[in-house]
Amino acid sequence: MAKLFIILGFSGVLTSTVYLFLVGIAAVRFLRKSKSASEFAPPVSLLKPLHGAEVGLRDYLESFFKLDYPNYEILFCARHEDDPGLKIARELCEKYPRVAARVLTSGEPPWPNAKCYSLDKMKALAKHEIFVITDSDVRVKPDYLRAVVQPFEKERTGLVTCIYRGVAEQAGFWAKMEGLGMSVEMTSGVLVAEMLEGMKFALGPSMVVRRKCVEEIGGFRRLGEYLAEDFMLGNLIAETKYTVELSGHVIDHCIVNTKLRKSLEHQWNWMKSTRFSRPMGHLGTGLTFGLPFGLLVLFGALVSDQPLLGLAAFGWTVFLRVLQSLVVGWFVVRDEQAVRMALLYPLRDLLGSILWMASYASRTVGWRGHKYEIKARGLVELIPADGRRGPVHH
Repeated sequence: MAKLFIILGFSGVLTSTVYLFLVGIAAVRFLRKSKSASEFAPPVSLLKPLHGAEVGLRDYLESFFKLDYPNYEILFCARHEDDPGLKIARELCEKYPRVAARVLTSGEPPWPNAKCYSLDKMKALAKHEIFVITDSDVRVKPDYLRAVVQPFEKERTGLVTCIYRGVAEQAGFWAKMEGLGMSVEMTSGVLVAEMLEGMKFALGPSMVVRRKCVEEIGGFRRLGEYLAEDFMLGNLIAETKYTVELSGHVIDHCIVNTKLRKSLEHQWNWMKSTRFSRPMGHLGTGLTFGLPFGLLVLFGALVSDQPLLGLAAFGWTVFLRVLQSLVVGWFVVRDEQAVRMALLYPLRDLLGSILWMASYASRTVGWRGHKYEIKARGLVELIPADGRRGPVHH
């Protein structure tokens, strides 16, 4: 049995090492992307769905009023007039009257994914042909729009998306660990996927898309039955004559889950969503983690009285994970936290592997007091408490 542990462990150490070799190549490719300024600046409509007011929302929303861009509008949409997020949006509209901005309400959504219903309402009133869709917990720099619209100089570009650094400004170890996972683990996976197969999906925090591409795939209504509408939007556009591009620009994805339970629940939900959206890719993710395999070798080696072999394998996996945090965290997404916490990234790698395994133990996700069941291809359905179906509260 000890020998079997060693063999299985070394197999995983090998696959995870090869994966990090690919991450290194993909990181170099990303750093070589053009980041030069351009005069190309078509008018754009920013679509910003809101639901409630998480800590820091004012700061996140205000960054979109400070964009260095000649012609853009912002549309905010929530379900009800008294939504706390809309209150902040209205105050910012008054503070920055030079920015064309509108506040809308959608009412209760008839589709499972409420975010898509809000996007559909904003799309109907948006003036421009390029939509910039961002989550409420995203913060951007003044040059954001100039950077993400550049690929649209090519007529075949249908959608542009961005990687992001996880910013945990709220105090708390687990918030920082979640941010570390976003900056390093998530970014590594996206860069390798783009290198090996091209972009076949989008990342929800930032999606820039042509209006005609949205209409060609059936509008936001087509996405309304899916939990991971970002993945499906990119996936459907990639199947058309248009391309999905990964921008060289990096944005801030701010962590709002400061407690352990909430943080783990959020990450577990994301893992389960990926399991159904990209089943084969998610399955292969299990071979990219290093720490569980290093521990497997260490255990088998200690049992068989070969401690040096076990320590060497375990030390190798720890070293590579620290290096990954430094290379991806700093050189790719410029996350200072990833540098300061590099020695803790092996723990994040182990946590990620546990969440990955746990994703196969359930097909339900919890969101704002409701539970939903994920169906094949990422379709979602409410698990009713009273026998009636209802929408996803995004």
